[in-house]
Amino acid sequence: MVGSRIAAEASARGHRVVAVSRSGQSPIPGVTATAADASDPAKVAELAAGADAVVSACVPPRDGSEAREPFLAINKALVEGARAAGVRRLVIVGGAGSLETPEGRAIVDEPGFPEAYLSEALAHRDVLDYYRALDDDAVDWTYVSPAAEIAPGERTGTFRVGGDRLLTDDHGNSRISAEDYAIAVVDELEKDAHPRARMSVAY
Repeated sequence: MVGSRIAAEASARGHRVVAVSRSGQSPIPGVTATAADASDPAKVAELAAGADAVVSACVPPRDGSEAREPFLAINKALVEGARAAGVRRLVIVGGAGSLETPEGRAIVDEPGFPEAYLSEALAHRDVLDYYRALDDDAVDWTYVSPAAEIAPGERTGTFRVGGDRLLTDDHGNSRISAEDYAIAVVDELEKDAHPRARMSVAY
C-alpha cells in the first residue's frame, strides 16, 4: 500500500525509481521492478549502487511469528548494504506506535493498545531505537511515522509535519491517506529536512 505509492509519487516527479520486492512486480509506469530480499546486504548493495537514496517500506512479519528480531535484522542489512554501496540517504517508513501522547508516553505503552498490532508496533519501535543509536554519519537516515490511521485515500497535498508527538485534529483523530504520506516521504527525500531524526505526518 505505502511503498507503491511512494514509488509512484517519486516517478511522477521525474525521479528514476527501482522498486524492489519479493515478487519483482510493479504496476507503476516508468518504474523499474526487480525481485530481491531486503535481508541480503550484498543484494541491497548491488541494487543501491549509484542511487541517491534508499527508501525502505518493509514491514515486520505478519504471520503470527516473532516479529521484532527479524525486522531489526532487515534494517541492519539495509544499513550494511547502503553503506557498502556508498549511499548515505536512507528514509524509513515507520510506525505510529512509538509516537508520544501529550503526557510523553509512547502510544504502544498505553493501556488498551490493540493486541493485534502490538508485536508490529514494538518491532517498529526497536528499529527507531536502532537508527537513533547509530553513532556514525555514514547513513543519513530519516524515520517517517504516519498518523495512527493510514489507508488509501485522496491525494490532497495538505497535511502537517511533526516530530515525536502524535498529531491529532480538533476531535482527537489522527489519520493520513497513503497518498499524502507518500508526498511527505518524497518531500523529505528531496529536502532532507529531518536528518538523523524521526518526523511524523498527519492531517
